[in-house]
Amino acid sequence: MRNVLLTMILLCAVSAATARAGELTARQIVERAHAAAGGEAWLKAGTNVMRGDATLCRDGDPTKCVHADRYVMYRVYPTELAHGAHAGSGKFRLDAFDGDRRIFQVAFDGARSYDQDGPLPPDRAMSDEMSAFGFSAIRFALEDGFKVERLLDGDVEGRPTHTVRVTDPSGQKTLFGIDTESFHILSAAWQSPRGWHERRYSEFYRVGREGFLQPGRVRHYYEGVRSVDIHWTSAEIGNAIPDATFVLP
Repeated sequence: MRNVLLTMILLCAVSAATARAGELTARQIVERAHAAAGGEAWLKAGTNVMRGDATLCRDGDPTKCVHADRYVMYRVYPTELAHGAHAGSGKFRLDAFDGDRRIFQVAFDGARSYDQDGPLPPDRAMSDEMSAFGFSAIRFALEDGFKVERLLDGDVEGRPTHTVRVTDPSGQKTLFGIDTESFHILSAAWQSPRGWHERRYSEFYRVGREGFLQPGRVRHYYEGVRSVDIHWTSAEIGNAIPDATFVLP
């Protein structure tokens, strides 16, 4: 009898927790995700310089994988998304090196996109930007002109998640998987010129006294196939980055 009562109590507790989770609106889920990421310290971080290493596999082909032992991203976070979440925003640069050998460099200076050879033609720049930019949608999701919707709950690699769709003022849509317990953002996904693009985030750690939440591992998938596996071993938040950093070569 005692075991039956304990089972009933546990079932009631689980049901109550499920009901509470079911009552959360999309806006409340995003608010909790912002708070879990570090609140204002995350929303208004300004800049981030991330360093680590990465395995890069062109088209997901295991015979075309290279390892970048020096992988560095310089990011100036946008203060608005004037042209949508999947257009170039803020400033961005990414360097990939294998020892002294350059694998690639790409950048966006706030107006133009580059690779190691210089400015990109408009068509390629637009394609690259639509694949590179998208995560910022969750930062601006509660701003005027953005729409947030709660979709059916799911999971990311076995972790239960709330699914939220963010539609920016331009009509571009981005899906986010947000952990139901920690409210860490575990995935972001959108339609890109290269196909359905998903990023998965894990191995989080805190940066600075303010507690900016940094994913230690980021993986990129196109049409369900992994093409990039990044390990960010360090991050520097809020330091000024010279404008010249974002102009190549």
